[in-house]
Amino acid sequence: MIKLNTLVCTFFAIFFMNTIFAQSPKILVFSKTTSFYHESIPEGMAAIQALGKRNGFGVDTTRDAAAFTDQNLKQYAAVVFLNTADESSTLFTEAQRAAFVHFIQSGKGYVGVHAGSDALYNWPWYNQLVGAYFKNHPKPQEAELTVTDKNFIATKELPASWKHFDEWYNYKQTNWDSVHVLLTVNEKSYAGGENGNYHPVCWYHNYDGGRSFFLGLGHTKECYTDPLFLDLLLGGIKYAITNRDK
Repeated sequence: MIKLNTLVCTFFAIFFMNTIFAQSPKILVFSKTTSFYHESIPEGMAAIQALGKRNGFGVDTTRDAAAFTDQNLKQYAAVVFLNTADESSTLFTEAQRAAFVHFIQSGKGYVGVHAGSDALYNWPWYNQLVGAYFKNHPKPQEAELTVTDKNFIATKELPASWKHFDEWYNYKQTNWDSVHVLLTVNEKSYAGGENGNYHPVCWYHNYDGGRSFFLGLGHTKECYTDPLFLDLLLGGIKYAITNRDK
């Protein structure tokens, strides 16, 4: 009888753990590049994997665009484009683009980090998804950031403003009127800004049935051990996975 009870308890423990594992969301971190390779990509992947372990979501990583098929993407709640520099706009084949569109339209999420905006310039759908394209940048330097919405899941624990060292992208083909801006950089606090008095660097919005969160920070290796940066990134991933903004 004791052996039977032990077997029953073991069965239910395994069943319970497997159920939890099956219900845990999973994300795909995509880091293919066709132009400039950011040396911080390995640190970024490791940081996101650590965030997943601490916060209950699985993380797969790949540089292979062949992962973008309808069948393969079904297993993921969101994809993260981690510094996917692609000046030639050849990141995806047409079939891979179509699979990515289907993924977003099915209610899934996108997170773009830094050079996620430096990709697929010949694809208006992607421009609308991200919210802007990379234009150029000055040398990396310290600048002042200001939170414009403290109620969002990614910004609620952040200070109202702080200084951060990064590579500050200037943007073109911006769609900032149709996104919810979370963070701006003060162009008076550094040299080389070209977007003027209103220079967003982090935002989110619903798009084409899914969700999009973009974080313009993330050039340096040091970003991926910076608690404030990681708070932003984690909050964006949670939003992309769950559609919860609080």
